[in-house]
Amino acid sequence: MKNDKARVKIIIPIVILLALVAGFWFKENILNIYSNFNNNFRNFQKTEISNLIIEVGKEILTPPPLNVGGKATQAVLIKAKIIAETNIQRYDQNKGLLPLFENTKLNEAALAKANDMFLNQYFEHISLSGVSPAKLVQGFGYEYIATGENLILGNFASEKELVQSWMDSPGHRANILNNRYTEIGVAIIKGSYKGDTVWIGVQEFGLPLSACPEPSNSLKNQINSYKSQLDILSAQIDEKRGQLNNTNHRSEQYNNLVDQYNALIGQYQSLADASKEFITQYNNQVNAFNQCVVGK
Repeated sequence: MKNDKARVKIIIPIVILLALVAGFWFKENILNIYSNFNNNFRNFQKTEISNLIIEVGKEILTPPPLNVGGKATQAVLIKAKIIAETNIQRYDQNKGLLPLFENTKLNEAALAKANDMFLNQYFEHISLSGVSPAKLVQGFGYEYIATGENLILGNFASEKELVQSWMDSPGHRANILNNRYTEIGVAIIKGSYKGDTVWIGVQEFGLPLSACPEPSNSLKNQINSYKSQLDILSAQIDEKRGQLNNTNHRSEQYNNLVDQYNALIGQYQSLADASKEFITQYNNQVNAFNQCVVGK
């Protein structure tokens, strides 16, 4: 019995000592594991966020203005018939092409362009004040993914003849048969241009920005909010790591710092996991928008 008691007295301190050593070893390894994980995860997270910045271009097609001349006639040309003839050409040339829908904003832009050319006696896509076709339609509130402008000057016996003149010109034909456009605005005005009585016709084509679902701004703002919180946690983790490096590893204070450090790591991981889900959703939206923009 005495021997057993002696053994117990010897074993108990050894067990306690081993437990303390194991505790320090365990905390040291947990600290290192979380430290490595944290560094790898933060690098991964930064890469994911940087991929959100994607530039999207816009398509603008403006073939050289078409001056066909011709003798004056008594014909009265109508905007609605020009749109109808344009859609007839789209159907005849490619039965898979959908008709273009008349858009009020594009009509207003086309009319402003025709009036400005008569008023200032020029016949170009860029106005004398430097307004391009893209700025023109945007000025009337038309945000686009793709846009194009056809200009024609001369005298015509009918709307069909006018549209056929555009169709006989490769660049203007390409605009009329562009499968990306969904909307059109037209203006047709008769007036005096450099001493001659002529018609000026304007076609404004467009694929509106609303045709492609834009990535969610609220989702992007949430990602930025998460990123700000992660940056704060990252700074706190780095600060706590510095404190650990300057503290005696065998002190009670060190054990408390390890617990605090690991708690911060846990918060960072939870927030980063949530952020990753939002980033994936946003990236999918960006990819879908970009594919729509380029017509895929």
